[in-house]
Amino acid sequence: MIVLGLLLIVLAGAAVIAVSWDETAASTATASFTVFDRTFQFTQLEFFFAGVATGAVFLLGLAMLMSGMRRSLVRRRQVRDSRLEARDRVARLEEEKRELERKLDAAPTAPAPAVDRDRDGVDDRDEDTGPHPRIDVPRQSNDRLVAGRHQRTADTR
Repeated sequence: MIVLGLLLIVLAGAAVIAVSWDETAASTATASFTVFDRTFQFTQLEFFFAGVATGAVFLLGLAMLMSGMRRSLVRRRQVRDSRLEARDRVARLEEEKRELERKLDAAPTAPAPAVDRDRDGVDDRDEDTGPHPRIDVPRQSNDRLVAGRHQRTADTR
């Protein structure tokens, strides 16, 4: 958009310079201009409107140039803000890491707690982890199924 705006400004400026170099344009009732091997003849009223159109092209180019510059400025600000935010976030994380390292260095090292789940007086991590021998439990006479087969009596049929 900036390039198009600059192109329109240069085009309007070239038209103004071309008209100002022609001495016969202001002295006669009609003015003739040759652009790219084409001859244009304008009356004073047409010449005035051509000047208005040239001014409008200049203002349009200026507006496009300013709009493009404003848009690029906003984009640069957003990129800068996001970079600063990321840098602050990294700095906070590094400070937190340093603080945790200081706490870790300052904390006394305690031995690992003993794990004795089977309560035999020996740390389970030091025991042999082989299979334990099977223990037979004597069968008791009052064991009964809670949910399952029950004996049927004659009167429930």
